[in-house]
Amino acid sequence: MTGPFTIAIDGPAAAGKGTISKAVAAHFGVGHLDTGLLYRAVGAQMLTGAPPEEAARRLVISDLDDAALRGAEVAQAASRVAAIPQVRAALLDFQRAFARRAGGAVLDGRDIGTVICPQAEAKLFITARPEVRAQRRFAELRERGAQTDFQSVLDDVKARDHRDMTRADAPLTAAPDAIVIDTSDLTIEAAIAAAIDAVDAKRKEASG
Repeated sequence: MTGPFTIAIDGPAAAGKGTISKAVAAHFGVGHLDTGLLYRAVGAQMLTGAPPEEAARRLVISDLDDAALRGAEVAQAASRVAAIPQVRAALLDFQRAFARRAGGAVLDGRDIGTVICPQAEAKLFITARPEVRAQRRFAELRERGAQTDFQSVLDDVKARDHRDMTRADAPLTAAPDAIVIDTSDLTIEAAIAAAIDAVDAKRKEASG
């Protein structure tokens, strides 16, 4: 890819979109932005007492490198700040500029194909059953030494889904022209291959 070619990848928590997005970006040699980290960074600052809108306005790329952004408490805070229209507006230009960078870009999040980049050349929606996503998240948390149980993680996943899907501003939903990939019964290798095939088809359409 030489000119701008935006690949928008959306989906709920723990569906595999982050892993798939990184693999797709590496395969095509383009930049990758995990837009969820923007909201996690704002959420983390909110937890320390910063007003969310102010935190969003002053956010810099280095704020995304904090390993603590992957924690469960920050994830819940990210979902809360993502429902604030002023926060979303403050982060909009940053995301759109990244999306149109020379050579192409992959952005993953929850409203990339519907709000951030509705004209993206390729749109994917990565999903999986809530129980499957909760099991994946539970395994991740246990691996990090977190003290939790499966039911609590499942409840958190369902609560976050409800919040993300019912918020008034940019709710989580698949764009009408998005290619839906359900990873519930796929290996990660198969899911990545399906995503790459889908993007390849869109590249051929764009060049043809």
